[in-house]
Amino acid sequence: MLIKFFLSISILFLFSHANLTYVSNHAKEIDVLESFDIDASFLYDPIMNQMRAKLSGEFKNRHFFQAMDDAYLFIPEVKKILADYGIPAEFLFLAMAESNFSNRAYSKKRAAGLWQFMPQTALLSGLKIDEYVDERRDLVKSTEAAAKYLSSLYKMFGKWYLAAIAYNCGGGRLSSAIKKAKSDDLAVLADEERKFIPKESRYYIRKIVALALMGNDETILLRSEYEHLLNRANAYSVSKVHLPRGESLNRVAKLIGVPAIELKKLNRHLKYDFLPPYKEGYEIYIPYIKLSEFKQKYKESNIQSIYMVHVVSKGDNLYYLGKKYNVSYKVIKDFNNLKTSHLRLNQKLIIPIEGNRQVKRVESKNYYMVKAGDTLESISKLYKISIQNIKLQNGMRTSAIKEGDRLKIYE
Repeated sequence: MLIKFFLSISILFLFSHANLTYVSNHAKEIDVLESFDIDASFLYDPIMNQMRAKLSGEFKNRHFFQAMDDAYLFIPEVKKILADYGIPAEFLFLAMAESNFSNRAYSKKRAAGLWQFMPQTALLSGLKIDEYVDERRDLVKSTEAAAKYLSSLYKMFGKWYLAAIAYNCGGGRLSSAIKKAKSDDLAVLADEERKFIPKESRYYIRKIVALALMGNDETILLRSEYEHLLNRANAYSVSKVHLPRGESLNRVAKLIGVPAIELKKLNRHLKYDFLPPYKEGYEIYIPYIKLSEFKQKYKESNIQSIYMVHVVSKGDNLYYLGKKYNVSYKVIKDFNNLKTSHLRLNQKLIIPIEGNRQVKRVESKNYYMVKAGDTLESISKLYKISIQNIKLQNGMRTSAIKEGDRLKIYE
């Protein structure tokens, strides 16, 4: 009898605990929906729940939390920026829907970075795209730009789920849909039969909600190998440091004891392993826990002591040197503050190749070095992409190209 009594008590406790867990999770789910200004009834949306079930599957589950684990260093910074602009923390999952928390992400439509900015939108948002940087991949600057844009969309539409939808399909498209539907209710706009907003947008908002629900479900974390994410402090973050023109990322990495590959992950917006040769210098990100060490150890070094120095001899020209060292002639020109392409005998030129004096290939399959006789038309046919695409990627206003130019070719 005693055994039966204790067994009954144990079963009753388990059911009570399960019920408490369910109630707790259900309350959190409603909180997530409220953060998007979505009615609690959306918890029963069949398509959203199908997505959620699929994401919660064993493989997808691991993939989801691995992405969060990989991004641990800058997630606190992103959340802080969102909070500064009054944007719900759950919009972190909009970034996951866009790029899987990767500042390396690039789409076929030429959108790039954590928030998947198109080139034109990025430039209008104040993000720089040139030979040396693509700030759509800058985790701080791109998040600030996205936060400003989302804030403006919220002011326009008055509800956060509408701001998220407009981020995907555009404010004009959403305004037309609301006018046609005579309602801004999510259940109406996302109706699969009436199709007021595009299919991509109908699935987009559902995916964001599904990801947010999953990311706030502690029971899933506790059942996975990523339980440590629950206890990870927000102290894991990044710091911004200002460095002089041309500084080497590899040198900084060695100085503060961070693997070069990890430092480059934080600075994907840099197209080279060195900082741009801007007169005013440039800022990079390092782990916050390394800031004190950086301040103690970092001393500006003469740029000539970091890179190769080439002494101009008879027959040298910028195109020849660019070809020899696999560096765009424009980079050599910028690094040496040359106003013209004219060179003098015995002139010393800085070549941005690490001081081991081994020629390091800078070109990749994503770049093309212009040869004699090339035109944008011939290059577009070679890579089967449009001339307009090449011009947009390289910020070109005309079709004029010169031998030795280094062009970005992403598709």
